[in-house]
Parts: sequence; C-alpha cells; structure tokens
Amino acid sequence: MCIEREVAARIVPAMNMDKWIALIRDRIEELDISQEQLAERVGVSQGSIGHWLRKRRQPRIESMNRVFVELGMPHYQVCMQLRVLGQVGEERARYVVDEDESVDDAQAQYFVCFRYPLRQWVALGEPEAEAQVFEQTDYLAQGKAFWLTVENDSMNAAHGTSVPQGVRILVDDGLPAEPGKLVIARLPGKTAIFRQLVEEGGQRYLKALNTSYPTLLCEDGCEFLGVVVRMQGAL
Repeated sequence: MCIEREVAARIVPAMNMDKWIALIRDRIEELDISQEQLAERVGVSQGSIGHWLRKRRQPRIESMNRVFVELGMPHYQVCMQLRVLGQVGEERARYVVDEDESVDDAQAQYFVCFRYPLRQWVALGEPEAEAQVFEQTDYLAQGKAFWLTVENDSMNAAHGTSVPQGVRILVDDGLPAEPGKLVIARLPGKTAIFRQLVEEGGQRYLKALNTSYPTLLCEDGCEFLGVVVRMQGAL
C-alpha cells in the first residue's frame, strides 16, 4: 500500500562520501594492499573500486559497508539519515512512501557512523573479550573507544554538567587526560572510577560532580583509561 505524505524533511550527509573515501584510502595504505586485491575481497571489479575512490560513482550502502568489513573495520558503518526540517529557507518535500519499504538509497545521501563495544567495569585493564553489544555514534575515536554504563550517582550534579546513573558513556583512550575533562581513572590497587580531572596548585585530583563524594588525590601510578566524549541515555 502506497501513501502520499507531505514530509518536512531534509537530506543531511552528516559524514559524507568524502569521509568514507578518506577512511578507505588510509586503511588500504595501512594494510599495503592494492585496489585489485580489495576488489577481489569485496566481489566487484577493480574499476568499481577506482571509481568509488575517485568519487566518480557512489556505491550502494551495502557495498560501502562490505568494504569496511573486508578491510577489518566492522565497527564503522555507513547509514542514511533524514532530519526534520528546522532551518529557515529549507523547502518542504513530497514523497510517495511505501509503508513496507524504506527510502530508496538513490533518494538519500550517506554518512559514516561508528560502532563501539559496550564493556564492563570489572573487565577494564584486562584483555578484551569479544564484545556482544555495540552502540552506534557519529564520533570518530582517536583510539580504541568503548562504552560503559554509569553504575552510581557520583557524577550526578544538581547544577551544570551532570551524568546520571544508568546512562552509557563513550570513552576514547586515544585522547590525553587534561584538567577539566571527564575521565576514567584507576588509582593503584583500586578499581576504575568515573571522575572529572582537576588541577590545583600543580597537583591533580579526581573530582566527583556529586558533592557528597570525596575528591581524590591523583597518586603516583594513577592510570587514565580514557576520556569521556559522549553520553547516551536509556529509557
């Protein structure tokens, strides 16, 4: 059944074809493989790969994701995005939408999103086991990013920045821990904690946003496991 709907929407390439090409080119160089070898893995012609990387043709979404998988990058995915109209000067669009089908690839532009594993607090610092759960985001990590679920109210503040218990936070271990940043840290002999890194008088401390928790001194041997860059709530 087809229904004609007037939809206030705009096509938004959040991270467009240029980003996909840059990621693929960098990975090919890193692995030191040829376009011919990549084409064989993906199951297309060498010419197709060449056209894609020169932006002469745009591959379908399935092909773009297959390239990520064959290059050992399954945590990257290409998606389509429709965003609700909200800016002055944008025009309303009319689409014929089949209730049983999604918008065709030809009608949308793509953006690259990234999938990172959900880890357990008790497993931090141990060899990574194969992840069972992944969460998607538009954030491109500088290191090996992972999600954690906030397990207490230590970072739940009455005012200003607040990270409540139960939300998921994205941690990037490729970013430097700098004063003012929210970090995952581990003091010698202790389990990892979620705190804000602050500095006073040349000394670093781990501060909870909830004032009922004590501020901890960054002792010698304090290890920073990553910087928190995103927060994702759950209903």
